[in-house]
Amino acid sequence: MAAREAPTGAGERDMAMDGKPDRGRVEMDSEECKGCGLCVEACPPKVLLLSDALNHYGYHPARYAGVGCTGCGICFFVCPEPGAIMVLRLAAAA
Repeated sequence: MAAREAPTGAGERDMAMDGKPDRGRVEMDSEECKGCGLCVEACPPKVLLLSDALNHYGYHPARYAGVGCTGCGICFFVCPEPGAIMVLRLAAAA
C-alpha cells in the first residue's frame, strides 16, 4: 500500500510555506536510495531534494524537506527502489 493514515499527535501540525497544514509525511530510507532523483522531479509540491551527504553506496540520497507534503504518494510510485519511500497521510484535523 502506497499510503496509510498516521496520527497527527498532540502538538500543532507542521504548516507548509503557503500556510496550509501538511496532509502527509514522507519517510525516506537513505540507505536504500540510489539517488536517481525520480521522486524529486515527480513531487508536485517540490518538498523532496537530493542530500549533500553520501549513503553507504556512495550516492546522494533523496530526503524530505520536512514540511509541505500533500500525501499524494507520487514519489512512492515512481521510485524504482522497493522500501526506499513510505508516504503517510495525516488524519484530518478536527
